[in-house]
Amino acid sequence: MGKIILGSSSPRRADILEKLKLDFEIIPSSYVEPHDQTDFSYAYVEDLAYNKALDVAKNLKEEALVIGADTIVVLDNKILGKPIDKDDAYKMWKNLSGKTHFVVTSIAVINSKNLKSKVKSTTTYVTFENLTNSQIEYYIENFKPFDKAGAYGIQELPDGYVKSFDGSFDNVIGLPSETLLELLQENYI
Repeated sequence: MGKIILGSSSPRRADILEKLKLDFEIIPSSYVEPHDQTDFSYAYVEDLAYNKALDVAKNLKEEALVIGADTIVVLDNKILGKPIDKDDAYKMWKNLSGKTHFVVTSIAVINSKNLKSKVKSTTTYVTFENLTNSQIEYYIENFKPFDKAGAYGIQELPDGYVKSFDGSFDNVIGLPSETLLELLQENYI
């Protein structure tokens, strides 16, 4: 496999690539996401992933596979972005409590030489327990989830928060490994 570049500064995504034992370099995308979309669509999140990867790929002088990804949390067909403050995080948690929502990560892989691309999305369903106000406040205070869509990171949730999940755990973290490997193999340089 040729050179791989992760077009993201997410430490969680880098950890997943390291777990997969892939040799990669990080060049964060400077693509500015529009935040005007509130209704969920696969086209929207796939477009974000593609534009992040393209931003990096078009500026490379050497051939590489560039990975762009975007993860969104969806409840009642509405996108829950990153919370702007504690109050916003608390509202998200109150809405998620006791309910099933889904997490979508779209991955785009672009060959920087010819800009050929493949994009694929993965969906995982997560159901939270009925959470108390103190559980919500504890999580927000101790884990400061302001850089995470939906105001949480599943990998750091204490016991008693998640009732069930159906699908890829890595997807909820931000980069489904099976989908990523499939896309890299399809775009083999």
